[in-house]
Amino acid sequence: SLSEDRKTMIFQLHPHAKWHDGKAITAADVEFSFNLLTAETSTPLWRQYYHEVTSVKATGLLEVTVQFANGDNAELPIIIGQFPILPKHWWETRDASKTFLEAPLGSGAYRIKDFEAGRHITYERVESYWGKDHPLEVGTANFNEIRYDYYKDANVIVEALKSGAIDLRVENVSKNWATAYEIPARTRGDLILKRFTHRRTQGMQGFAYNFRRPQFQEVKVREALAYAFDFEWSNKTLFYGQYQRSNSYFSNSELASSGLPSAAELAILNPLRGQIPAEVFTQTYAAPSTKEQSLRDNLRAANAILDAAGWQFGSDRIRTKNGVRLEMEILIVQPSFLRIVSPFVRNLKRIGVDASVRQIDVPSYIERLSKFDFDMIVASYRQSDSPGNEQVSFFGSSSANVPHSRNVAGLANPAIDSIINQLINTTSREKLVTATRALDRVLLWNYIVIPQWYADYDRYVYWNRFGIPKQTPKSGAAFITWWIDPQKDRALDR
Repeated sequence: SLSEDRKTMIFQLHPHAKWHDGKAITAADVEFSFNLLTAETSTPLWRQYYHEVTSVKATGLLEVTVQFANGDNAELPIIIGQFPILPKHWWETRDASKTFLEAPLGSGAYRIKDFEAGRHITYERVESYWGKDHPLEVGTANFNEIRYDYYKDANVIVEALKSGAIDLRVENVSKNWATAYEIPARTRGDLILKRFTHRRTQGMQGFAYNFRRPQFQEVKVREALAYAFDFEWSNKTLFYGQYQRSNSYFSNSELASSGLPSAAELAILNPLRGQIPAEVFTQTYAAPSTKEQSLRDNLRAANAILDAAGWQFGSDRIRTKNGVRLEMEILIVQPSFLRIVSPFVRNLKRIGVDASVRQIDVPSYIERLSKFDFDMIVASYRQSDSPGNEQVSFFGSSSANVPHSRNVAGLANPAIDSIINQLINTTSREKLVTATRALDRVLLWNYIVIPQWYADYDRYVYWNRFGIPKQTPKSGAAFITWWIDPQKDRALDR
């Protein structure tokens, strides 16, 4: 229940809910979990996401009362139910800020059976799972065991799949999808490659600038460098034509902006004139393209922008302004991105940028990312169909300098803060879509990233032993609803 002033929400827990050790899930677990996740020693994500939640209290054995700072945030009553519930009696004897190799106590359809750190983990179905007959759970959790194997090299995963060592992979490398699975098993129909179309909001993936670096604080520099990325060449040569160009932070959804602002959007944008790019009102954003002009034309345009902004070529052919060299290092962690970034680096050098790429291991990458110790990275802004409070962690001034935050660019813009606040406080779907499109336009014209690509389908490679529902959900293939088909399994030759 939600109070009339929308400041108090009361939850009643399911009376049959139990942990895997048989103990009941209680309101005390909920209160404990919220306090643990939002503690200063925890990740800042939850503190930012729920910063307008003033308290979560157990007001009965199965009753939880939540207090909000105000009743204006329309999304809070929905998202307050998203944080994970942890068993108080298990965690209060352990230090949650430290890593350990002990399977945690859960309450879901599966529990950890065994694992070997860095190699594999196996989950087993819990026959006594309290929620197995709940309408939301019927038809899921059809496997007795699910094992995930971990590999350091994606190429080895492909070979393991082809040999039959693993059953399924969601392929995220376009070259592998196009060339790596031409084996007799595929011809026989034993190995299946299938695209599952989805209607998920795809957000934005792109080369993200670090605004904390002086060379990227000037919007004209960020605009110019975008002309050096040739998506069309990459898509044809490297990706086998499998992707679409991202021109929105909410690609593949009704939330994406298009054309010029509507009257409803202008009601949000007009009060911010002078604080946001003028192009928001007069132009439709489109990332630089080589569809209708050559790469040479684009590089010529980039040079003109940098010339006009006062970045001059030095004797070493590197541009400089006020003693600052135009230099950058693109930090990556995935080996497959080397073939994508290298042509981009070559193009950057042609317009006077001292550019380089560095691939590092995962722990080092995480450490540098947490401290914002990079010039440029490949960043993904994953979006939902109902954007809200998470936009603060992506783009809000309050998260710009918080270690481990998702505001990788270091964006701190009061005008964007204002739009985010209006988005969060919308009272209808129509108004939410309008506010999101307005935010999208302002983000795009601030050149926070150089947009990359997206696909409106998932690529599954699997051995033909599964039964699959005929209808694919809007969110895409749901593996948890698949099952082993005995007839297919017996006929499988591998």
